[in-house]
Amino acid sequence: MVKKVSLAATRGPALRRPIPDAPLPTHVAIIMDGNGRWAEQRRLPRWEGHRAGTTNIQRVIRAFAAHKIPFVTVYAFSTENWTRPDQEVQALMGILGDVVAEQAEELNRQGVRLQHLGTLDRLPPRLQRAIAGALDLTRNNSRLTLSVAFDYGGRAEILDAVRRIIADGVRPEHADESLLARYLSSSHLPDPDLIIRTAGEMRLSNFLLWQSAYSEYYCTNVLWPDFGPRHVAAALAAYQQRQRRFGGLRHPASQPPSKNPAGELPAMKNLGGTNGR
Repeated sequence: MVKKVSLAATRGPALRRPIPDAPLPTHVAIIMDGNGRWAEQRRLPRWEGHRAGTTNIQRVIRAFAAHKIPFVTVYAFSTENWTRPDQEVQALMGILGDVVAEQAEELNRQGVRLQHLGTLDRLPPRLQRAIAGALDLTRNNSRLTLSVAFDYGGRAEILDAVRRIIADGVRPEHADESLLARYLSSSHLPDPDLIIRTAGEMRLSNFLLWQSAYSEYYCTNVLWPDFGPRHVAAALAAYQQRQRRFGGLRHPASQPPSKNPAGELPAMKNLGGTNGR
């Protein structure tokens, strides 16, 4: 089992910064966790945590853009999140509608292209319109592509791809990994090199299941609304210490991995960590 560290250990100057000229990930995916706990710690209603977490996205995207990361995907709302209390779900929908409308112009000025992963038909019409407007406004930008996984589930994405392959009459002997990948809703994105999860959780939660086969994982106890530029830098620095083998052996010229950045969880040996909720 992976040992956890205290939240206090993730703060302060001990966090590392990326190494100049060392490889950085092309695509970073983030499981944004801890909004509810952030609100509870401050004796606020849970929806205040969701608002703080949603508005934090722009701050984090600016940090990734400063490091010239071209693709970022954030897990905003899963297909399973519909089972949460109706009041919380409705509050979140309203917050997202407000924030999308408020932040679209600023993201456009920053050269960020917005894309959506998942389905839209179950969302309130106001939120659907806000998302459609933001996608259209930013469609020609190229500095950074921000994909928002909303009403998204990895299993549902794979199942939908299989159904469409069958509907298209593809013969079994013609089916392979590259074919299925082309039918995924994320086919326009490279597979994530790095997956970050906040709030001390150690599971994928049905996020990018196909695409994450060889992703590196980085888990921090920092709650998502508190996750800022220096935490982004620490995650990128940790990624630079990993030896990516993709099922093979380490290249003879590779340097031995260094210790993980101070205050962060070590590389995950499995996804069966303790539930920190």
